[in-house]
Amino acid sequence: MGVSIATVSRALRNSHEVGDEMKQKVQALAKELNYRPNPFAQGLRSEAPKMIGVVLPNLVTHFNASVLDGIEEYATKEGYSVISANSHEDHTHEEQAVENFVSMHVEGIIACLAQDTVDYKHFEVINEMGIPLVFFARTCMQDRFSCVTGNGAEAAQEATQHLIDTGSRRIAFLGGPNHLDMVQRRKHGYLEALRENKIAIDRSLVVSGKMDFVEAREAALRLLDREDRPDAILAVNDTVTFAAFDAIKTRHLRIPQDVAIIGFTENDASTFVTPKLTVIKDQAHQLGEKACELLLRRIKGDTRIYREIIPMTLEIRESSDKKKLL
Repeated sequence: MGVSIATVSRALRNSHEVGDEMKQKVQALAKELNYRPNPFAQGLRSEAPKMIGVVLPNLVTHFNASVLDGIEEYATKEGYSVISANSHEDHTHEEQAVENFVSMHVEGIIACLAQDTVDYKHFEVINEMGIPLVFFARTCMQDRFSCVTGNGAEAAQEATQHLIDTGSRRIAFLGGPNHLDMVQRRKHGYLEALRENKIAIDRSLVVSGKMDFVEAREAALRLLDREDRPDAILAVNDTVTFAAFDAIKTRHLRIPQDVAIIGFTENDASTFVTPKLTVIKDQAHQLGEKACELLLRRIKGDTRIYREIIPMTLEIRESSDKKKLL
């Protein structure tokens, strides 16, 4: 027929972009050839505008799985489908995931930074392309993109204050990479509680390392093997929390008598261990819902930049209160 594939496609869809004469010719030929549209390809074409992509740093953690669940629940109610990608805490995987989503013509992207991401060029490209993007938990370029985070500073300060009020004095902070805003907020709250209580800050008790179970466990063991070991640990996320808990048990120390512990996690396992863990709950499902809400606002034309904060909650259990055992 001497016309492009795109023109044929538009004619078969009865698009106004193609003249009536061309539509009749294409549709007549399709009928003659017994052409049937490929439902899968058609589905990809028709559903692409209703698809959003989610980049997660570690899909197997309870926090990220709960965030994804919240995103999917909200998206489904609004008629959107969700496709997720796991960066495995690696910036190259993160960049590839973003590139793949762009190629798939997703309508928008929700992302949480990999812990080794310090170059944000791939997100700058997204901004230049005008693709809606919202960050959650670990964020960057807040002047350009909406984000949803927890009130980490306030939550860490409250948890540290609880440790002080219940008898702990040498409190360690087992954190993550310093460049992550999430880690910065939680460390700030911890330090503020020490300052307000006029407790000298021992920088050797403030650990900034990779948020990996093996590495966090080794870091905790090094702290516990010191002559002046900490008598409490505040752990930055669920992976680090259980690494620290395992390290304390490995050294046959009593919780909380020898070492109290509080972790940022709402993993159900925190209630199954002995003693039960005092935790700072992230409200991850709610965080995911809010991130999806902000993304869909952007997709629908709202160009404002939002910075939403989801309050965390301190749930006191057995692992933190030394005074109850006196």
